Amino acid sequence: MLLKLKDKKDCAFDMIALGEVMLRLDPGDMRVKNARSFRVWEGGGEYNVARGLRRCFGMKTGVVTAFADNEIGRLCEDFILQGGVDTSMIKWVPYDGIGRKVRNGLNFTERGFGIRGAVGVSDRGNTAASQLKVGDIDWEYIFGTLGVRWLHTGGIFAALSETTAEVVIEAVKTAKKYGTIVSYDLNYRPSLWNDIGGKEKAQEVNKEIAKYIDVMIGNEEDFTACLGFEIEGNDENLKELNLDGYVKMLGEVCKTYPNFKVIATTLRTVKTASVNDWSAICYADGKVYNGLNLPGLEIYDRVGGGDSFASGLIYGLMTYDDAQAAVNYGVAHGAYAMTTPGDTSTASLKEVENIIGGKGARVAR
Repeated sequence: MLLKLKDKKDCAFDMIALGEVMLRLDPGDMRVKNARSFRVWEGGGEYNVARGLRRCFGMKTGVVTAFADNEIGRLCEDFILQGGVDTSMIKWVPYDGIGRKVRNGLNFTERGFGIRGAVGVSDRGNTAASQLKVGDIDWEYIFGTLGVRWLHTGGIFAALSETTAEVVIEAVKTAKKYGTIVSYDLNYRPSLWNDIGGKEKAQEVNKEIAKYIDVMIGNEEDFTACLGFEIEGNDENLKELNLDGYVKMLGEVCKTYPNFKVIATTLRTVKTASVNDWSAICYADGKVYNGLNLPGLEIYDRVGGGDSFASGLIYGLMTYDDAQAAVNYGVAHGAYAMTTPGDTSTASLKEVENIIGGKGARVAR
């Protein structure tokens, strides 16, 4: 048995996510700097995983976050409700009319095409979620009274402020106290750490959090930047990952953090913004499980592909307790998410399983 999950009948939630949810503004086929109109929806690295588990995989999920109580916050709430994710754990903070004390985050994201890469410009300073601090959330009630089988959080939320890193540690410690499985996506974003200590600060924070994690998710850059592990024989100028060296590194990661039951990582080779080779590996019980290999995957909107990978992976682990099944669900769901606009997947379980089963893209009638 890879993971010992709490019984479903004893828990109000299959999974909850801890993280910031922003309003995403998408200029469609235009660029942000030239756009005259935007489509809007919600998105956030940790939340996207909860939404995918709810909408595609039918699990009962919730989100722990905070919003300024104004029309933008209520718009984000409306999107979350449409996604079927429980909103009862959201902290609402009074709005001062300007945003001097608290506001809601915006994320302007344009899709890349060909040689033009995707561009994201977040506007999230002083947001309600970034100001969450220890004691704001009643974790004892959530994990001890309601009951939660799985908690997911990540390095994006941990990087927002000194206090959010402390909230993550408070949450994961309480989750472990009540037997909840915890997953964490390292999700290293240099722009979030550069102004508060860079990689040194990222490693200080993430090394502490890592002590409480069961399922660690991250790519090769994440494990180097956030946890300080180097890939033997790899060079940052190489275009291809030294996979053998990477697998050897994962073994070292597990020796350092024996609490990691599963490590999973996407493998992406960016040929152009529109075409990526896409796969993943899962490392468990000292073995490597190779996920589906989808070379030449055509990308419509790559944002959220990694989050959809994580939700597919979690579904596979929760449903089958099988690393091979989990990594395949992750690859398929992540791939499907990148064929549609927005941060989250519109896939159904049947569509994901069709990809795993090797069905093509012929018209379904």
